[in-house]
Formats: sequence, structure tokens, C-alpha cells
Amino acid sequence: MNKRQRIKKNEEFQKVFKSGKSFANRQFIVYCYRKEEQTEFRIGLSVSKKVGNAVTRNRIKRYVRQAFLEMKDELQNNMDYVIIARHQAAKIDFHESKKSLQHVLRIARVLKKNIK
Repeated sequence: MNKRQRIKKNEEFQKVFKSGKSFANRQFIVYCYRKEEQTEFRIGLSVSKKVGNAVTRNRIKRYVRQAFLEMKDELQNNMDYVIIARHQAAKIDFHESKKSLQHVLRIARVLKKNIK
């Protein structure tokens, strides 16, 4: 992920929270916000201290970034995504994290084509 694909500022997070739609499962909550003028998707990550220590939180963020990198061709480019990790996300490995994110994104109907 390059810097253009990250949401960093609080105002941008708040805009996605207030104007976007949310979808969830046991491990993740995903907020999706459509921006027509945007050429590539952006993601913002939020992992609370309640989820685990710094090592655990950073691992979850790495897994989410890698999953989005692998799914970049299937995702709509004119969207902002904010991913909030729940406590259950600390207990799963990368492949389960990717499956869980695909599940939530399929519910949100933001995937271009069906992923197996």
C-alpha cells in the first residue's frame, strides 16, 4: 500500500463514519464511502487497545493491508474503506482474516466479481 491509498486524517475518518454505510461480521466492521472523483481506493484501519497488545494490533493491520493488496483488482476504485477490527480478529490467521474481509465486502457489494 502506498501513501495515496491510506486514510490518515481524523476528518477523513469522520466523513466515512458519518456518510458511509457499515457492514460487519464477527471479526471486522467495514465502513464504505463512495467518492466519484477518486481514481484508486483508500483504506483506513482502526484497531483498539482492547483487541490486544501492540504486536497483536500491528499483526492485524498487516493482515488487513495484505488482504486488500491481494484483492485490489476486485475492489471498486472510487471508494474509501475504514476497517475496524473486533476482538475476534486477534485469534485468526491471515487466510481466515482474508476470508472474513471478503465475506464482509461481499455483503457490502463492493467487489467487482465473485471471489472463491
